[in-house]
Order: sequence, then structure tokens, then C-alpha cells
Amino acid sequence: MKRWAGRLAEALITLWLLATLCFVLLRAAPGGPFDTEKAAPPEVQAALAAQYRLDRPLPAQYAAWLGDVARGDLGPSFQYPDYRVTQLIAGALPVSALNGGLALLLALALGIPLGVWAALRAERWSDRVLMFGAGLGLAVPKFVAAPLLVLLFAVTLHWLPAGGWGDWRHVALPVIALALPNIAYCARLTRASMLETLSADYLKAARARGLSETRLLLAHALRPALLPVAAWLSPALINVVTGSAVVEQVFGIPGMGRYFVQGALNRDYTLVLGVVLVVGALIVAINTAVDALRAWLDPRLREAG
Repeated sequence: MKRWAGRLAEALITLWLLATLCFVLLRAAPGGPFDTEKAAPPEVQAALAAQYRLDRPLPAQYAAWLGDVARGDLGPSFQYPDYRVTQLIAGALPVSALNGGLALLLALALGIPLGVWAALRAERWSDRVLMFGAGLGLAVPKFVAAPLLVLLFAVTLHWLPAGGWGDWRHVALPVIALALPNIAYCARLTRASMLETLSADYLKAARARGLSETRLLLAHALRPALLPVAAWLSPALINVVTGSAVVEQVFGIPGMGRYFVQGALNRDYTLVLGVVLVVGALIVAINTAVDALRAWLDPRLREAG
């Protein structure tokens, strides 16, 4: 209980520091949310500033925003005046969670078997071809991969829509674009970890006692080989979250990443801060879940904790 209370305190302090840094950087950036309203009469500009508390000193704005957050209100959106930020995020979060979750599952479902298969065929031509493909997948950035997928599957083959949001056909290309580098990294990581595990002394002894290669792999090698993959889940999640901003823009998906980009471009302070807070909380929660998974896979971590 004491350990989890400490983790909760660390999480709250991390989120506060993250939100404070983002608040300061947004206010320090040139321009403002109502720069296009400069042609409006002064009384209209004053009313807008008063409505969004921009007429107050910066510390007062910060204190008022923190008070709203403590009450569960992320404030009104500057860019979408008819909506609260919580309403926008409530609509966008399921979209981004679906894309990111499916991309991560696809990366694990393909990356782990491919990595194991490559380790069992180490230094053969099939292993080298697979690792070359994985290197290529890591080298191609998402802002290149996403338009190439659109060009191939939407424009040339007409199999899938080029953008928008609706049924499963709109999900396929964004998920593949997000998953590609993670599949490549997961396969390389699994291969390296499996090769190291297969050369361990206890597996050599088990092999000498006559255990079949299938039993060695499934009962003795797979679990320890997956420890580095479990530890990689946290940076993989961050990779998916940051990549979603690019992918959602390319495919016109109404998710958190797209709101973040549009909010930053239009100086929608409350929308950007809201997205940062929610994404930060999700990353903290999933890091905790990953730590629990690693402790389940390796009892030594439970004893050390």
C-alpha cells in the first residue's frame, strides 16, 4: 500500500510539473488566440479577454485554471466556443484509444512471432531478409509511411478510403501507419532477447536432458525472452501517442492528436493543456500497468519492489 501511495504522489507531481511547463510555454509563444479579432472594436476585444480571463495577470490565470482542473473542468475551448474542453476530449479520446490500442496490439501480434522465428533461424537468409525489412520499417517516418499507404491502397488500388472516420475500413490504414515502426522494433528486440535466452546455461542443460525444442521454447525460453518486450511497452506507447498527431492529421481523424495540433496552431490554450493532461495521465497509468506486468513475468522484480 505504501509503495502504491508513493507511486500516486509521484504521478500527481509529474502531471502538475507537466501542466505547469506547458502553461508557461504556451503563454511565452508569440501570438494569441484572438489575433484574427484585432480588427474588431476595442470593446469586443475586451469582452473576449474577460470571458476567457486573459485580462487577468498571468499568475491569476494560472491559479484560476488549476482551480478549474481540481474541480474536473478543463475550461472552455478558445477555438470551439460552443464546447468545453472536456466535451471535445470525451469525443476524441475513444477514437485515439482505438487507433493506438489496435496499433500496439498489431505490433505485438506480429513483432513477437517474427522475432522468435528470426531467432530460431539466426544468420540464415530468411533471418537477414526479415531484419533488413525491420530496419527499413524503423527508418521510414510516419509522415512518409502514411501518405505512401494512401497512395497505394486508396488512390491506386481503391481498396480503402483515403481518410475520414466511420467503419473499420477507415481504421485500417491509420492503424497500419502507426504500427509499422513498432512491429519492426518489436521483432528486432524479441530476436535479440530470444537469442540471448536460448544461449543460457540452464537451457543448454535442459536440452542435454532431452527436452524437445518446442517445450524448451514455450515452457522455458519464451517468458524470460519477453521481459525486454514488456519493458519496451512504455516507450512504445509514447511512440504511438506522438505518432498519432501526425497520422490523425494525414487521415483527417477527429482524435486527440489532431485536436492537439490544431489547438497549438490556433493558440487554444485550454485545449492544448487539456490534451497534455489527459495524455500524461494515460501514460502514467499505463507505465504502472507495465511495471505490474514485468513483476508478474519476473518474480525478482516483485521481491525488489
